[in-house]
Amino acid sequence: MRKKSRAVTIQDVAKAAGVSVSTVSRVLNGKVDVASETQTHILSIIDDLGYTSNLAARSMRSFKTNLIGLIMPDIAFPYAIEVMKGVNRAIAESEYDLLVYTTGDARKHGTAQHEQKYVSLLNNSITDGVIVVASAATEFHSPGPIVSVDPSVVNPNYPAVHATNYQGAMDVMKYLFSLGHKRIGFIGGRSELESAARRLQAYRDALTEAGMSVDEALIASGDFTAETAVYCTRQLLSLDSPPTAIFASNDQNALGVFEAAREMGLSIPDDLSLVGFDNIPEAAYHNLTTVDQFIGEMGYIATNMLIALIDGQVLPEKTRRMPTQLVLRGSCKLVQEMEHLTK
Repeated sequence: MRKKSRAVTIQDVAKAAGVSVSTVSRVLNGKVDVASETQTHILSIIDDLGYTSNLAARSMRSFKTNLIGLIMPDIAFPYAIEVMKGVNRAIAESEYDLLVYTTGDARKHGTAQHEQKYVSLLNNSITDGVIVVASAATEFHSPGPIVSVDPSVVNPNYPAVHATNYQGAMDVMKYLFSLGHKRIGFIGGRSELESAARRLQAYRDALTEAGMSVDEALIASGDFTAETAVYCTRQLLSLDSPPTAIFASNDQNALGVFEAAREMGLSIPDDLSLVGFDNIPEAAYHNLTTVDQFIGEMGYIATNMLIALIDGQVLPEKTRRMPTQLVLRGSCKLVQEMEHLTK
């Protein structure tokens, strides 16, 4: 008969790491007075021994930290800034403080593993609950409350807030059709995100419903960054039959289109119509037609959902879908008005 394994203790971690129990405790409680190399070593031992699951079990404790965790890939990203504004508004109205964790770049290798690790490490040990934004991970396992903004799957195993991405993208395509555009380029986003997949699907479906074939050459694989969108735009505009309009799947992509068009001596909207998605503040500055998905409000709602879960309340709905709205500005023209078609 196999002997039942003993649960890993903090003493086991301290012994394996060659440090005192108090040092391990300080790392677990987020203290900053432990050398970074020592912290890294201890966290590695914790992972190896599986002690993070024991940390999560502390959710059964009777006290609260009044601290909420916010985990996101890049806090410098305009989308993330708008989410944080909404989260901050909800935090200001509550009794909670906020702890932010970021990998620094959504394209960094191992981002999903980092997210899962920090949800497990933080949730109900340092924080009372966590909000995960635009996560690369498809699932999290933690007894503590989790709410996601823009999850990577349509129906995650935790509460989530996301926009009506499909309808928003459909509205874009119908608007471009109404202007007479038939060759419409599309620059995609992070393929692992539900939002990116839904916007691409709407692009395809809109063409099919309009009786047009889907030209794969008009679809460029972006990653929601302006830098990649510059390359994608060059690729689209270098086709033998280039698009008369581009649907950028987020406003960061659209900013990349502006840059590439300028480099190529093209004017928006005289030579190329352009629509984005998000309605970040930069969109108004560039007079960009876009889709507002009310990002700040999503952050606000997600935070209040999390606080309700922490307080033991039952959410009326597990998934909140934020209705989108097409915002018309000056980045599009009727096909017959575009200069490059009449020269």
